[in-house]
Amino acid sequence: MRFLEGDQVAQVVDGIISSKKQQGRYEMDLTVARVFEVTGGGAVDFGGSEEEAAARNELQPQKESDDDKYGWWHLAEGSYVVEFNERPALLDTQIAFLQPHERLVRAGAAHAGFFLREAPDRLETLITVGTGGIRIKQNARITRCLVLQLDSGR
Repeated sequence: MRFLEGDQVAQVVDGIISSKKQQGRYEMDLTVARVFEVTGGGAVDFGGSEEEAAARNELQPQKESDDDKYGWWHLAEGSYVVEFNERPALLDTQIAFLQPHERLVRAGAAHAGFFLREAPDRLETLITVGTGGIRIKQNARITRCLVLQLDSGR
């Protein structure tokens, strides 16, 4: 098993905005497309027949000046679902690991690290915002995606 290098990761990640800015030595930064406020609880069960997504409301980014190309989400303390612009299109022999970017943590928010074995229709994560709140600009790089290539003979 080995980590793919950045240019190899770029080949399995769809929706990249700017490879030059997002690609690292062994990773690809993922960017924010949409933000949802969690407004109610969901449900999970053993078999999945009673599974229910948490209620949520999409938040709209606000431009701070008329000249701004992109807006900002102003998030208070709490839990939010972030949808990414990108998503890994993994082979059967690959696993993606997603971890919060240090810039997100320094700004007062985080999400759990997690593994992906299959490419989801859309990639989302739950972020938790600390007591000071956070401002997130559209297309901000908040997550790092590393891809592991599994040994083929096992």
